[in-house]
Amino acid sequence: MSELFEKACVPCRGGVAPLTPQQIAPLLEQLDGWSVIENHHLSKTYKFPDFATALDMVNRVGLVAENEGHHPDIALSWGEVRLDLFTHKINGLTESDFILAAKADRCFSPDGIG
Repeated sequence: MSELFEKACVPCRGGVAPLTPQQIAPLLEQLDGWSVIENHHLSKTYKFPDFATALDMVNRVGLVAENEGHHPDIALSWGEVRLDLFTHKINGLTESDFILAAKADRCFSPDGIG
C-alpha cells in the first residue's frame, strides 16, 4: 500500500510554488494508473458496470474529500468516473493531490472505505 494513503491532506494557503516535474515523479510512482497532465493536474478514469456503481464511487470519494478538506473535480457518466486533482489555490500540484489520489484508489477497491 502507498504510504501516501496514510497521510492527511494539508490545506494550502497559497504563496507556495507548485511541485516541479522532479518532485512529481517519485509521488506518481506511488500511484497506479494516474496521469500527470501538463505538470498541472492528476487525472484518472475509473470504469464501472453501470451508473449506480459509478455514482457510489462518487459518493465515496466525496466523503473522503470532505474529510480531507481537499476536493477533486469529478465527472460522472454511465459506467465511468473521472477524477482530476490539483490545488486550486496555486493552480498546480501539491503533495495533497497525490494523497487524495491514493485515498480515491482505496474507495475503488472492493474493501474500500466510505
